Amino acid sequence: MTRQDNEFAKGWPYVLCALLGVGMGLGPVPFYTIGMVAPHLAKTFGWSFSEIMLGLPVMTFGALLAGPVIGILADRFGVRRVALISVAIFSLSYMAFGLSNGSLPLYLLTWTVMAIGGAGTLPMTWTRPISAHFRRQRGLALGFALLGTGLFGFLIKPFAAWLIAEHGWRSTYFVIGALPLLITLPVAWKFFHDAKPDAADAPEAAKAAAEGLTLKEALKTWRFWAIWLAFVPIAFATSGPIPNMENLLKANGFDMGQIVSLAPLIGLSVIVGRLLGGWLIDHFWAPGVAMALLSVSALGCVALTQPGASYAHAVFSISMIGFAAGMEYDLLAYLTARYFGLRGYASIYGALYGAYALGAGIAPVAYGAVFDKTGGYGAALMLSAVLLVVGALILLTLGRYRREAGPEVSVAEDVARSADHAPAS
Repeated sequence: MTRQDNEFAKGWPYVLCALLGVGMGLGPVPFYTIGMVAPHLAKTFGWSFSEIMLGLPVMTFGALLAGPVIGILADRFGVRRVALISVAIFSLSYMAFGLSNGSLPLYLLTWTVMAIGGAGTLPMTWTRPISAHFRRQRGLALGFALLGTGLFGFLIKPFAAWLIAEHGWRSTYFVIGALPLLITLPVAWKFFHDAKPDAADAPEAAKAAAEGLTLKEALKTWRFWAIWLAFVPIAFATSGPIPNMENLLKANGFDMGQIVSLAPLIGLSVIVGRLLGGWLIDHFWAPGVAMALLSVSALGCVALTQPGASYAHAVFSISMIGFAAGMEYDLLAYLTARYFGLRGYASIYGALYGAYALGAGIAPVAYGAVFDKTGGYGAALMLSAVLLVVGALILLTLGRYRREAGPEVSVAEDVARSADHAPAS
């Protein structure tokens, strides 16, 4: 059996833990459930929808500030310890919403605590052992590991709707909030450890784990800031349409039956984006893959702006937008490992995640403002299309992966060599 075959045979526990940890963590859970409970919070407490939705930007910017700190703690004390503690804090703070008493400041404070305490459930911790263990199949392993967001996005809305109908919104918070404690925490306690390679792989893996830059060193490189600048527009472009998709389709003239049938395509396309994107970046130069796939996703945004867009247009558009959202996390994790190494992986990823958080935090608010002013989302979708291409073009400047780095070469030379160099570690 080759080492490539052995990677999944030996590394599957890390993939499983990441799938559960990310899928039931800070990223997807509040994002996909807020729309289900919002009408009930509004009815119970008299809050407006805009007040309720303030929780999302509060969470996003809380994670933006906490991400680099959590990454530094993970690099210093180990990702296992940080991830396990963060799972517990996130779970308990999410359940605390079920105790809401009508105080809006307390509601927003709960979002803040959840964001800061739960930031360790983001991919910066769960993907670190994967990037250390997997070499030739790293992109595919990250794709499988980060499937949790798509799977949870596909399943959580109908589950939450059933819980609300049968047991009320407070019980819904308690049940969904308990899932990380009951599922993620026991599995991670058993299987999730800071990478400790076996004897056969120890010299190579130990060398890989020690190789690379610290956060302080990475901050001095132009590649760090190029990735950071690229992910702000990419995150904006993919995070704006998804939480507004139901209203976006309604504004485009689709009836409720069509909207219900189209909505699940988001989760399904995120899953496809995770796996196909992960496989492609294992075999081809990752920035080039991003350029191709994000450009197609930009066409999806444009298609949804056309007057009288058909059902087929909507299927294409939603699939492409979800596809782009699907490849974001594993692309960021892959780029972090390949351009900066594993020495300061968690802290560097945490700092780069700030770019994603910034774009994702601004986007839903901007989309809502465009709708309030124009009665539609055409201008916001066109902006997303442009930003997807802009972000992809910035990534093209990155050049060769760090481990193949020698004298500086042009982007054209990098693209020409990418097929030979990208899979090698």
